[in-house]
Amino acid sequence: MAVFDDIGYEDFRRMAMDGSLSPHEKIGFPDAYRDAHEAAIFADIASKLTNLARPSRNVLDIGPGCAGLPRILIDACQGQGHSLVLIDSPEMLAHLPDATGVTKLPGFYPDCDAALQPWLGRFDAILCYSVFQYIFVEASFWKFLDLSIQLLAPGGQMLIGDIPNVSKRKRFFASESGVRFHQDFMQTTEVPQVDFRAVEAGKIDDAVILGVIMRARAQGCDAYWLPQGEALPMANRREDVLITKP
Repeated sequence: MAVFDDIGYEDFRRMAMDGSLSPHEKIGFPDAYRDAHEAAIFADIASKLTNLARPSRNVLDIGPGCAGLPRILIDACQGQGHSLVLIDSPEMLAHLPDATGVTKLPGFYPDCDAALQPWLGRFDAILCYSVFQYIFVEASFWKFLDLSIQLLAPGGQMLIGDIPNVSKRKRFFASESGVRFHQDFMQTTEVPQVDFRAVEAGKIDDAVILGVIMRARAQGCDAYWLPQGEALPMANRREDVLITKP
């Protein structure tokens, strides 16, 4: 099963109810891409969202899905006494456990902004992991970014994580290590074809990420373009953006 980047909110609602799919497949990943990797993924997230290590914070997870990663986050938040808000479709949220301090908010972000009005300026940590590529295609990603910044408390942090960047992917597959990776993974002797001049419609590239960083900075935030830890399964072609409100 491939990683799906060309599906949307309604597709995920349907997949969440498909009993033939594993929890990872329900969120668009083959099991091999997430099995045995989620602890390392969360460790990488926590190393960037350092407010998670501070007690009694307000935390928002945008599009947590229904696999193991949000369960790790729920446990971590309970251990620190955090208030955690999870925003996703009701079908996805139904798979996640109810827990003290956890609020499930059904809806499509950022179009659920009315329900979030009481939280404006209150979140110390916002996580959006492996989700931005769908928001980029299906919603106004400027509205996504602007609302997220409004939700941040002073000193708050937002991690837009696991962003598939076609520019980074091209650079990787044009390299010697990328060619070896492709050949080993595909069991072929063919060399991947890379066209640096081609603009791929509906895909995130360096220009999009730079735009996100510059818009966040124009609103008084600091914003950083960060690599993923080498142990993560897609670190050679995905990246993170960390936004912090002074």
